[in-house]
Amino acid sequence: MADKVFITCAVTGSPWPLPKHPNFPFRPEHVAQEALDAAAAGASIIHLHVRDRETGHPSTELEDYREVVGLIRAKNSEVILNVTTGPGCTWMQSEEDPSLPGPGTLMFTAEKRLEHILDLKPDMCTLDICTMNLWGGAAINLKPMVTRLGHMIQDAGVLPEIECFEAGDFVYAEDLIAEGALPAHSPYTFVLGTKYGLPATPEAMQYSKNQLPRGATFTGFGIQRHSFPMAAQSVLLGGHVRTGFEDSTYLRRGKQAAGNADMVNWAVELIDHLGADLATPGEARKMLGLKN
Repeated sequence: MADKVFITCAVTGSPWPLPKHPNFPFRPEHVAQEALDAAAAGASIIHLHVRDRETGHPSTELEDYREVVGLIRAKNSEVILNVTTGPGCTWMQSEEDPSLPGPGTLMFTAEKRLEHILDLKPDMCTLDICTMNLWGGAAINLKPMVTRLGHMIQDAGVLPEIECFEAGDFVYAEDLIAEGALPAHSPYTFVLGTKYGLPATPEAMQYSKNQLPRGATFTGFGIQRHSFPMAAQSVLLGGHVRTGFEDSTYLRRGKQAAGNADMVNWAVELIDHLGADLATPGEARKMLGLKN
C-alpha cells in the first residue's frame, strides 16, 4: 500500500441518458463548481467531460471545454486537470450494410479528437486504447490512430493517462511505450465493471496490477455499485482512488450522494481507514512527474 494516495474526481462523464439525480451537473458553471467543491474536499485531480448546457447531452465543442476549464482555473490553479479524449472512437454498425457506419457513430480524426487538448494544454488527458464491444457498439482505437494521438499529446506537453478496459490493453500499452508513442512514466487507470470488459472483482484488480511495469502509477476503479469496493482494492494494492458522478452517484446501496464532494469525502475516509495518507495536489504532481 502506498503511503500517500491521491484522489481523482470524475465530475460528470458522458453517460446518456443523464443519470437520475436532481443535482447531476451538466451546465458549465455547475460542472466547474462541482469540480471546485471536489477539490476542496480533497481531490487532487479533476477528470473533465463537458455537456450541452441546454440538453445535458455529451458535448465535443471546444468552447464548452474552454468555459469549464476557465471557470475552474479562475479559482483554483493548483488542482490537476485531466481532460477526456474519449469522444470520437465509437462505431455503430449499419443494419442495412455491415460495412457502413450506423446512427450513433462518432469517429474523429486525431486532430479533432485532440482539438481541446492542443488548445487548452491541461496537465493530463485520458487516452482510451481499447478496441472492444462498448456503449452498444464498438470502441475502436487501432494502433495507427493511438500512435498519432500519443505523439501529439506528448508534443503538446500533456501527460497521457492510459485507460485499460480489458486484459489485452496492458500488452498494447507496453508496445506503445516501447515504440515511443506513450511516455514510460504514463500512469494507468483500470476501468472495471463495463460489460465485456474487465470485471469489477479483486482478481481482476490484482491481474491488472500484475501486468504493469515495475513502479508504475495506477488507479483502479469500478463503475456503479462497484465504485467504493474497487477503490479499496486499488489502495490495498498500492494504487490510487477515482470517484465521482461519471462512475456512480451512490455512496452505497440506497444512499445517493448530494454532489461530487460527498463522493470525495467518502474516498478520503476510506483512505484514512485503510491506513494511508491523502496526497495533496502538489504531492500528486511529484508522483506523476508533472511540473508545479
